[in-house]
Amino acid sequence: MSFTWTLITLVIMLAIIWRFLGKYMASVYEGRIRWASFIERPLYRLLGVDPESEQSWQRYAAALVVFSGMAILFTYLILRLQGHLPFNPQHLPDVTPALAWNTAVSFVTNTDWQSYSGETTMSYLSQMGVLAVQNFVSAAVGIAVAVALIRGFSRKGSRTIGNFWVDLIRGILYILLPISFLAAIIFMAQGALQTLAGPAHIHDALNGVSQTIPRGPVASQEAIKEFGTNGGGFFNANGADPFENPTGLTNFVSIVLILSIPVALTYTFGKMVGSLRQGVAILTAMTIIFGCWLTIGAVAEHQANPAVTAAGLTHQTSGNMVGKEVRFGDTSSVLYNIASTQTSTGSVNSASDSYNPMGGFATMTGMMLGEVSPGGVGSGLYTILLFAIIAVFIGGLMVGRTPEYLGKKIQASEVKLATLGALVMPITVLILTAVAVSLHSGQVGPLNKGPHGFSEILYAFTSVTNNNGSAFAGINSNTAFYNILETVGLILGRFAIIIPTLALAGTLGAKNVVPASLGTFRTDKPIFVGLLIGVILIVGALTFFPAVSLGPIVEQLTNGKFF
Repeated sequence: MSFTWTLITLVIMLAIIWRFLGKYMASVYEGRIRWASFIERPLYRLLGVDPESEQSWQRYAAALVVFSGMAILFTYLILRLQGHLPFNPQHLPDVTPALAWNTAVSFVTNTDWQSYSGETTMSYLSQMGVLAVQNFVSAAVGIAVAVALIRGFSRKGSRTIGNFWVDLIRGILYILLPISFLAAIIFMAQGALQTLAGPAHIHDALNGVSQTIPRGPVASQEAIKEFGTNGGGFFNANGADPFENPTGLTNFVSIVLILSIPVALTYTFGKMVGSLRQGVAILTAMTIIFGCWLTIGAVAEHQANPAVTAAGLTHQTSGNMVGKEVRFGDTSSVLYNIASTQTSTGSVNSASDSYNPMGGFATMTGMMLGEVSPGGVGSGLYTILLFAIIAVFIGGLMVGRTPEYLGKKIQASEVKLATLGALVMPITVLILTAVAVSLHSGQVGPLNKGPHGFSEILYAFTSVTNNNGSAFAGINSNTAFYNILETVGLILGRFAIIIPTLALAGTLGAKNVVPASLGTFRTDKPIFVGLLIGVILIVGALTFFPAVSLGPIVEQLTNGKFF
């Protein structure tokens, strides 16, 4: 299938998913779909939760933080003890303390940053019992926060924003589990591995050569890895490994899964606030940014690789194929990686470290915009809504009246919370990058020198703080220095945005709706979409341009041309 037809098919598929999955999710969180109530009710009793009792934003946030803290502790303990636990046919040892801590925080925050090679580090129990479980749970947490913020907009005079435990369980039972189950069947049918039989041992008696081929329960983890925008691969090669991503069909299905929930949540947003046009406006902004960054990446990677050209191969008709699978090609590889980095997925089917400088620029800067196009499950929607509040505040200043969004007056407290949530990521990324490039322990991490080495460090902290998890791969981050410093970005990039978002949901939910008037700034019109995109680009461009100039931009300029 050509790249053009792939894009057309993808757009058609996502349009269908936007309508049906978006409506379905709205029904789930409004309590109108209960086909799994026979499982749901016992879980509430086990947790001691009254599903009819709602929580204030403070109690909602406290429940989320406590639950996430317990999940980090549980994951850490299993990884530290895996050498003494069952389902370890390769007899892999316990994970080291710093790596176990980094991995536990990474998977609980929906980042799935991997400073290790999965097939040689994690047992089957670790892969299935904690990492795959966190793929479901962390995704459900992200959706729950987005839904809580939507309730803040849709309610009036309310002191509650829902019940965290109810939102968590419903997200897993009604959305993530059933669709991941069906997707796993597709992956298995196409040849993805799903076994507990241990590695395959092959001996070539004629040549006297032996080989051990790692295997495991891959397909089931692959499905939720993409659908929950997690990204952590069973194998080190991630989506480039034929045991994870065996065919062109699974490659396309992976892209669809990555984009499904973030796109559909814009319909859920419009449905729950009573105006689908509001959801369309948000989706339009997401789509325009995504399309621009996909174009940058596709054009860049369709050019010849300058290092290969310098080596004497001047005719590279298929574009930059260094670090890419021949079965996917240059443009489809870019589509996969842009979809993965424009969400909080981070899975890749090609090596970003081998991209041309502007190809790497596209994947890196897509995250620097806050991963809002369309972003991760839940996180993309609630982050772009923070930008929307900033945008209507600016719009209100321009027309000289109190800004409003969805009938709610946006006052000082709302603007402060939105600004805090929007600026946590860039401030954290730049500080952590500065620390790493200033200390010897950070300087020895990159495998390259000069601008590309700086890009590897900058990309790493951009990825972990955006809860993405992808990497340039040309950096050795499995050191105590990086494993510990990265967790600062992981935690702040998740909870320092979630807590202001929930506080914002609480303040908005307590407000009454202001009737629209002739002076009301319409937020379902193209002018708002343009203003929203402008705010997102300005925050990203002004904050990160100096750092990006030292990395991919100067690297590209030294190659003699921009594209």
